[in-house]
Amino acid sequence: MDRSRFYAALRRRDSGVFGTSLTQAQVDRLEAILARLDAKRIELAQAAYILATAYHESDRFRTMEEYASGAAYEGRATLGNTQPGDGVRFKGRGFVQITGRRNYTDWAKRLSVDLVGNPALAARIDHATTILIDGMMLGTFTGRKLPDYVSGTKKDFVNARRVVNGIDRAALIANHARAFEKALAGAGYDAAASRSPANQKPVPVPVTPPTPTPAPAPIDIAPGAGRRDLPAAAILAIIVLMLVAVAASMFGG
Repeated sequence: MDRSRFYAALRRRDSGVFGTSLTQAQVDRLEAILARLDAKRIELAQAAYILATAYHESDRFRTMEEYASGAAYEGRATLGNTQPGDGVRFKGRGFVQITGRRNYTDWAKRLSVDLVGNPALAARIDHATTILIDGMMLGTFTGRKLPDYVSGTKKDFVNARRVVNGIDRAALIANHARAFEKALAGAGYDAAASRSPANQKPVPVPVTPPTPTPAPAPIDIAPGAGRRDLPAAAILAIIVLMLVAVAASMFGG
């Protein structure tokens, strides 16, 4: 995906989301989500709705912890807040503002991280990213999964809010999703996913056939080969014999 085109689209005044420059913290948080979306090859419309949810819940990616104290959640059995102080202890944190002892306990097991003993860990960017994406895709928050509303040709951005929090601000978040969908598509999100190594077909590598090694020239073993050297040898032998005979006669006489 072309990141520069994506962020340029978000900064446009008529984008429907940011409409202005982004801080480095906002970019870092967006990047964490984008990297995971691409790695998991989440569909374009699903990715748009996940970003829209995080955008809304984290106040435009400006906070990883709910501004309120959490006291309003005290004693909320639906959130699993059964012990004194649970409301404040398990206030909203992360990209999806995970709330309540029940959710913290569930994700402590899924992440193998002690979120119950140290709830602030839910705001850590790596944990928050996993909770956001996997939680929405698997339906851990309300029992409703994002693919129930957004998948393939099905795209119900309004009722998809039920995945996180009933129909609270459903129309507003649906509009955010459309804005993110436009920005993602314009930046080539689909193309980036299709180029992922997991989706690529192996490209045949041309193989240059080896150059054949010339066969050695056959050795001439025809009858008579080499006989042209015999006359010279015979002459030499005669000369040697004559020299021996002369030497014998001189020393013998």
